[in-house]
Amino acid sequence: MTTIENDHLKVSIRTKGAELTSVYNKKTGVEQLWQADESVWPWHAPNLFPIVGAVLNNELLVDGEKYTLPRHGFARHSEFVLIDESEVHATFSLPNSAETLKVYPYKFDFQIIYTLIDNAVRITYKVINHDDRTIYFSVGGHPAFNVPFNEGENYEDYYLEFETEEELNRYVLSDGGYLTGQTEPVALDGKKLHLTKELFNRDALVFKNIKSKLLVIKSDKHDQSLTVEYPHFDHLGIWAKPGAPFVCIEPWLGYTDTDGRLNDISEKEAIHSLKHGHTFEAAWFISI
Repeated sequence: MTTIENDHLKVSIRTKGAELTSVYNKKTGVEQLWQADESVWPWHAPNLFPIVGAVLNNELLVDGEKYTLPRHGFARHSEFVLIDESEVHATFSLPNSAETLKVYPYKFDFQIIYTLIDNAVRITYKVINHDDRTIYFSVGGHPAFNVPFNEGENYEDYYLEFETEEELNRYVLSDGGYLTGQTEPVALDGKKLHLTKELFNRDALVFKNIKSKLLVIKSDKHDQSLTVEYPHFDHLGIWAKPGAPFVCIEPWLGYTDTDGRLNDISEKEAIHSLKHGHTFEAAWFISI
């Protein structure tokens, strides 16, 4: 386990998945990150690569060849290597291997860099193309935050505040976790989306091309808050296991397949391309 720390935050990361395991607020004494209760949901904040969501029937199509790739890709199940660290930052690397080439036929290095900046942690995703051709990928975060923050509070005391007032339409998911092609409006109270135990009974709220580039978890009862800012990410997922005391705010570059539609990875919706020898970077932030 690697720990980085400053006057505001103490943050821990494990090598499996280069996954955050703790975001501890030193000012309030509150653990902000869900602690992966295996009886409820056994993750803290998985990193999603080289896909976000699922490919149809777990089949990735690349140049006419099919590869078996699990939901949200392999990064969250993989052991990363810590390649650089200081008191306030840590860099983890997942290079391609014989195992990754069996399910994703590209040569790459996927790096995740955690950096503390005052009361925020910046999470930077870096993809380096080591192949002799263009590679295609999606990437995203899936952090779960404890709600309520404090003992004796109720989930329904909390809400998500969007950066701007906007007309939100969720993209409906099938029982298999694929997009159905249907959308439904999601009503806001001004800029607020109130949290209820029933909000996620029909799976995640999926938003394409979201206007708001930050989302704040707030309470009606006090002024403590947590902000997720995602300036480089086009799409957003919001999810919790129904009835569980957390909420996931998920910045995405990419999203799950549409039901019944299997495309080559180069034609997949919202896919990103990276030319030979080039490097991609995108960052998002958690602040208290």
